[in-house]
Amino acid sequence: MARRGGHGGRNAEVFDIDERLKELSTKGDDLERLKAVVDFEMFRPAVEAAVSRKDRAKGGRPPFDSVLMFKILILQAMHSLSDERAEYLIKDRLSFMRFLGLSLSDAVPDANTIWTFREALKKADAVDALFRRFDEALRASGFLAMRGQIVDATIVAAPKQRNTKEEKRAIKEGRIPEDWKDKPAKLAQKDRDARWTVKYTKAKPSEDGSTPARDLAIPAFGYKNHVSIDREHGLIRQWTATDAAAYDGARLGDVLDRDNTASEVWADTAYRSAKNETMLKRRGFVSRIHRKKPKGRPMPERTRIANAAKSKVRSAVEHVFAHEKGPMALVVRTIGLARAKLKIGLANLAYNMRRFVFLRRRAAAA
Repeated sequence: MARRGGHGGRNAEVFDIDERLKELSTKGDDLERLKAVVDFEMFRPAVEAAVSRKDRAKGGRPPFDSVLMFKILILQAMHSLSDERAEYLIKDRLSFMRFLGLSLSDAVPDANTIWTFREALKKADAVDALFRRFDEALRASGFLAMRGQIVDATIVAAPKQRNTKEEKRAIKEGRIPEDWKDKPAKLAQKDRDARWTVKYTKAKPSEDGSTPARDLAIPAFGYKNHVSIDREHGLIRQWTATDAAAYDGARLGDVLDRDNTASEVWADTAYRSAKNETMLKRRGFVSRIHRKKPKGRPMPERTRIANAAKSKVRSAVEHVFAHEKGPMALVVRTIGLARAKLKIGLANLAYNMRRFVFLRRRAAAA
């Protein structure tokens, strides 16, 4: 942008910025749409209850507004940004500044301030309250949980740990490896909560048919995002986070949504057990969980057809995970389960916000 002198120059620069923002709006600014439909002030009580503000009587620069800081965390969740990258892009992008309500002359929180704010939310375990607050707003807007729920889990990758067999054994036993105790810097960089597991995926058959489709076992390290979405709107209604090795079926009771207007529950065979079937019946739910193939016998045709029908419903949850791992590029770069839970919870909240914008636009176009 060419320099212009005097008040006329500053006015011209403001005009240029306004024109650029209008162009962004014309092209379709997702953040502008989000800001228009989500009242972020709803989160202020929960955020301020979790994050203590510095005593201004002691002097120094006043703390940044708590809702502004929370919106930065949502930006990070939507774009998989580190604290340093978030600071840079807020200063660089007009769309980010507009979303945050900042002008070119306003101070921008630095990476350390963002980290400190997020740590305060982690320490207060505030992400559940924040998620519930938005779910209340969704229901108040008419997006009730309807037509039953779909339960599933996905692995969220974390940086792989290069540990010896002895170190791995100590971690599994809940101990700190002896070699780490006198090395606080090394200990701080070691994630003792994340776990290795194996995920299975279908390998496609070769074009000439010489190699059939088969299951591939792929090692994975990190955490798991366990969710329940409502069938009507595809919104995440309940969730929890664990290490990657946690058994999916054991978390079924943790993610069931009692407020869904229908009682049916869809899930894959990992959730099928006598214990879960009894629990669902006791709580008044109707199981639509896939049935397992009998050991040593072919799948009965009736069961195969029933499972195929269930799969058509259950596949909707894969769109949630595809969005979180695709456009949102969800990974965990932090250390420990508490920070991973906050990261995953904010991603689930950010997904619901984006989904809400889509649902509102679709309803308006209908």
